[in-house]
Amino acid sequence: MPREISAGVILFRRAPEPHYVLLHYGSGHWDFPKGHIETGEDAQQTAKRELKEETGISEACFVDGYKQTLRYFFRHKGIGIFKTVIYFLAETDQSEISLSHEHIGFDWLPYDLAMARLTFKNSRDLLVKAHEHLQTVQPSGQDDR
Repeated sequence: MPREISAGVILFRRAPEPHYVLLHYGSGHWDFPKGHIETGEDAQQTAKRELKEETGISEACFVDGYKQTLRYFFRHKGIGIFKTVIYFLAETDQSEISLSHEHIGFDWLPYDLAMARLTFKNSRDLLVKAHEHLQTVQPSGQDDR
């Protein structure tokens, strides 16, 4: 069975409580920015690159201690694929989004509305963990531009 490995970002900004960015994918679902890990990249480099490609946001500070991995199966053109996605949590001050061609919309939402908008249960589980993590830790202050 083919395998894919991707990386993504649960991105938030304070307004003053955290608002999370969700992307509306062309297939109709709402999820976080993510994409395939390319040769020579580590997962966090991929997450940063995909964030910039999919949202135009290049200034994000990754939050220490949050790294979650999702594993799931999906079908593409009738072929079953096993996918692994590594997610990071990051904060930005940027609010303007410049969408890639892969998406048909976006929204910055507070936690409760983001939970209601996310299409997949595994993404909601990620957001629960990210939101809980933010209650206990502050951003690292390390600017990953």
